Amino acid sequence: MLKLSDHWRSATARLIFIYGAFFVVWSSLLIGLVYWETSRYLSHVVDEILEQRAHYLLSLDRERLPQALEATGALDLRGVMSLGLFASDGTPLEGNLQKVPADLPADGRIRELPQGLLRDGREPQRARGLAMRLRSGELLVIARDTSVIDQVGVILRHALFWGLTLTVIPGAIGGLLLSRRPLRRVREIEAAIAPIARGDLGRRLPVSKRGDEVDLLAGIVNRMLGEIERLIGEVKGVCDSIAHDLRTPLTRLRTQLHRLQQKGDECADRGLLLERCVADVDSLLDRFRALLRISELEDLRRRAGFGDVDLGQTLRQVHELYAPLAEDHGIAFRVETPARACVRADPNLLFEAFSNLVANAIKFTPSGGKVCVRASVEARGARVDILDSGPGIPSGERDIVLQRFYRSERDRELPAQGYGLGLSIVSAIVRLHGFCLQIGDNDGGGARISICCWGQSLPSQPQF
Repeated sequence: MLKLSDHWRSATARLIFIYGAFFVVWSSLLIGLVYWETSRYLSHVVDEILEQRAHYLLSLDRERLPQALEATGALDLRGVMSLGLFASDGTPLEGNLQKVPADLPADGRIRELPQGLLRDGREPQRARGLAMRLRSGELLVIARDTSVIDQVGVILRHALFWGLTLTVIPGAIGGLLLSRRPLRRVREIEAAIAPIARGDLGRRLPVSKRGDEVDLLAGIVNRMLGEIERLIGEVKGVCDSIAHDLRTPLTRLRTQLHRLQQKGDECADRGLLLERCVADVDSLLDRFRALLRISELEDLRRRAGFGDVDLGQTLRQVHELYAPLAEDHGIAFRVETPARACVRADPNLLFEAFSNLVANAIKFTPSGGKVCVRASVEARGARVDILDSGPGIPSGERDIVLQRFYRSERDRELPAQGYGLGLSIVSAIVRLHGFCLQIGDNDGGGARISICCWGQSLPSQPQF
């Protein structure tokens, strides 16, 4: 059950709250700016009207002034103009003003009258006005209400209130509704994580078809879980394989040591038994060294020694090393490389990987067969193929053949076929470099093992 506090803790609700706060602030600033510009413009218009009225009235004779004031008042249908002619002692003579504003000096300058003007039968209202002394000593006061400016302010404040109300409230409701689905997804993920935490690594986080941020995160976690499951499976497989593969040499070693113990110095073949014991111990040590080698290769810190490696040169070195061995087995061994194809890699590790693949190809190719190492530069990057005419690798074993200590039943029947760690070492080197290892069939029969250096190759010439 989702609580209200859970909604407000969600990122969606917080983002909406932040955006809402920014909207309120900037809307208030915008309305304030509009009101300030509008009031400034309207005040300027009022001042121009007052200046025109004052100029007109000052241009008239004293005898015509009362008629002009009456006519101006009659034309003011909205009643916003205030006109008054006062004696030198402040006694009203003409116009609709009852008294001279106390805060309006007779200097002919337009001023704000915040206390308003007192007119016949009306409440005082804010206005702008001016007062001027006539030659006769009388005082002429002209003013105009600024109620229009005040009304504009009221309209803008109402617009701001309703705009914020109709925006913030639906936004808050929308934030609650929008946060429901992500929170529900989080609860589903939490429920899916519970069995994973108990050890069921086969479970995965739910991923919807929308492909949103939660789905992207769930996909990343699922890939991580898949890699963890694979590693744990490999550890379990390695433990089982170690127990299976080491049982025979340990049993043989114990038997030989037991014979030495029983016969003691009277044993006629004592030297031979000791030699066999040392051979068995060396075999065990070779297995453990290979395991330690794989663990070393899986340490990502080895990438610090990467540099630009010429694939052609590396493959030619491998060819020089294994050409005599291929000739002894009656196998045609050739290498095909472009003029130049470079990758970012550790040269020693890359040489080791190619050497293991070539050694396996020669080992399983019968006499009279062929082994070919071919490098090419494709649009995606460099690629190295090791082709042989041997029995090949069955499609059902192409994934598990990379596991440590794995050997097919066919290989177990053959003598001196290794410990099943060569391809595991190659796989570790490929993963360390971020390359791709592919196992398939050769067109002419046999196996094709490819190392695809896509995304890291630095070709200096077009594709060959």
